[in-house]
Amino acid sequence: MRLLHRLFGRARDLRDPSVFHQMTLVAFLAWVGLGADGLSSSSYGPEEAFKAIGHWSPEGCNNAVKGACTFIPDHAYLAVFLAGAIAATVFIISWSYRRIIEEFPHGGGGYMVATKHLGPIVGAVSGSALLVDYVLTIAISLASGADAIFNFLPESWLPYKLVAVLGVLALLTLMNLRGVKESVTILTPIFIVFLITHAILIFGAIGQNIGQVGEIATTVHDGAKSHLGTAGFVGVALIFMRAFSLGGGTFTGIEAVSNGIAIMREPRVRTAKRTMMLMAVSLAITASGILLAYLLLHIVPERGKTMNGLLATKFIGEGGLGTIFVIVTMVSEGTLLFVAAQAGFVDGPRVMSNMALDQWLPHRMAALSEQLTMRNGVYLMAAAAAVVLFYTHGSVDALVVMYSINVFITFTLSNVAMIRHAAHNRQGKWQRAIFVHSLAALVCGMILVVTLVEKFTEGGWITSLITATLVVVCVAIRSHYRKVGAKVAQLSKELELDTPPPTDLHAPAELDPTKSTAVVLAGGYGGLGLHTLMQIPRVFPNQFEQVVFVAAGVIDAGVFKGKDEVDSMRDKLESDLAKYVAFARNHMGWAADSDSAIGTEAVAELDRLCREVALRFPRSVFFAGKLVFQDESWYQRLLHNGTAASVERRLHFAGLTMIVLPIRMHK
Repeated sequence: MRLLHRLFGRARDLRDPSVFHQMTLVAFLAWVGLGADGLSSSSYGPEEAFKAIGHWSPEGCNNAVKGACTFIPDHAYLAVFLAGAIAATVFIISWSYRRIIEEFPHGGGGYMVATKHLGPIVGAVSGSALLVDYVLTIAISLASGADAIFNFLPESWLPYKLVAVLGVLALLTLMNLRGVKESVTILTPIFIVFLITHAILIFGAIGQNIGQVGEIATTVHDGAKSHLGTAGFVGVALIFMRAFSLGGGTFTGIEAVSNGIAIMREPRVRTAKRTMMLMAVSLAITASGILLAYLLLHIVPERGKTMNGLLATKFIGEGGLGTIFVIVTMVSEGTLLFVAAQAGFVDGPRVMSNMALDQWLPHRMAALSEQLTMRNGVYLMAAAAAVVLFYTHGSVDALVVMYSINVFITFTLSNVAMIRHAAHNRQGKWQRAIFVHSLAALVCGMILVVTLVEKFTEGGWITSLITATLVVVCVAIRSHYRKVGAKVAQLSKELELDTPPPTDLHAPAELDPTKSTAVVLAGGYGGLGLHTLMQIPRVFPNQFEQVVFVAAGVIDAGVFKGKDEVDSMRDKLESDLAKYVAFARNHMGWAADSDSAIGTEAVAELDRLCREVALRFPRSVFFAGKLVFQDESWYQRLLHNGTAASVERRLHFAGLTMIVLPIRMHK
């Protein structure tokens, strides 16, 4: 246990009112944990955009093929306009997500806004796209980080790059199982080093060439005039749109703040807005500044080298302190990309838990561990990212194609949903809201279409297929849960619970510890618990005259948003148990009592409660109901948690008697 506590951290005390404050992040730490995803995209987004305004010579050569390959920057002047467009787009998308933060102060981002304003099916599409995007966020961040670092290592080490990436993935998984704040705090120094080195690089490169503004302006003017003369306005616009769209990876990660509001320090909305502003300003300056630095220092792609590495080398020079600066800059960039994977671990499980609470995914995906982390979601995100890394062999070129599609599905749907919301409510400056959201939806939709058309055959089809498959799976899961829920609700009607209780029943006021006691594991008040209770006298006539109801409230991601939500859940639990007690006394004439507990795992809490009841009432027999399907399949076992069977196993081992009564679910 000491080893497990060292690895995963000690269990959190839910009775401690300060536990929520201790686990939340101030704006700066949230910028580190969530903003790193957006900021790190400047490591590959501007590079992809710049590559699209030139070509490799000879024809058919590319930077992945050995031999004489030279990049010709045919339309390098477009870098100026790309820099401006990228900065503007960052602020437009950020502004739209600031409004989503106001609309959904408890988090959920693109999934919640699409669900509320465009319908649950569209919400499932948006949520599925986000989940795939966060898996790819982890994969591409780790692969890109490894590329940046392995640039400075001997070529003989390259075969071990994938092993190193998987090792970092395992480390991040372990850190996130301990808790978000702990993992973010550890990674903060890396983030700060990246900011300092890249600020020196960008402002130094621009400052060194500030005297060439006139010359650059002339070059841009002449290049644009010549290009317009040969290709026309439409031709230039198409090249610009293609470069802008293929550099769309720059904008990925902006949505992370709206999805992770639950980890923000109170007041959450204000903290989230500050975090979003920090992210937007830092990303706009970094991405646009890097593009301008490419142009000013005449940086062109080279095989086996990142453009940012070439930029750092040309800016500072080689030898002595210059080499040290280049190494520190690129290592900080590589490790920041590792930090960026944190956004996938922070927001991926949160989107998963929101979808699980809405029954699109198995309920267990919303469960919390003793450390109050979404353990199942963390495991699943890590496993999926490992599969993607194996499939692509850690190739950034393959991952960036897969990565840039899904986030723009969510961006587009989110802005369309906010347009509908603003048009429907017409409150405040709703006309301005419609204009900005329309502009954001248009830009994101254009990037999505261009990326799909350009990259569909190069790997984009895989992402599209996976996302579509996930949507189908979500619809099937929700359909199953709804059918089971309807059948359970029908039990209450079959029991005719609305009939008045008998008038000749007089239940004892107190329970007798010497008598046989039925202990019923009850959940929310309804057909399942009542059906279990009413089966007891039928199966064991005249054996019991008193009953104790026990229930465990489970703190999941839907409840763990603050002390008020936990208190509300506790009040609801006690209210349901009071209804069970009243029903047993009034309808059956039994003496009745109840006991409850709050925790993160129902099985552990019910086990403890049952053992305590057994000490008070030695002649206890424990009962629980279990849904039994006519033809049970593997997916039914996956979707239903089997709490009754798990508690039964523990109590039997402790020498206590427990009986699981079947509740049949017919087709």
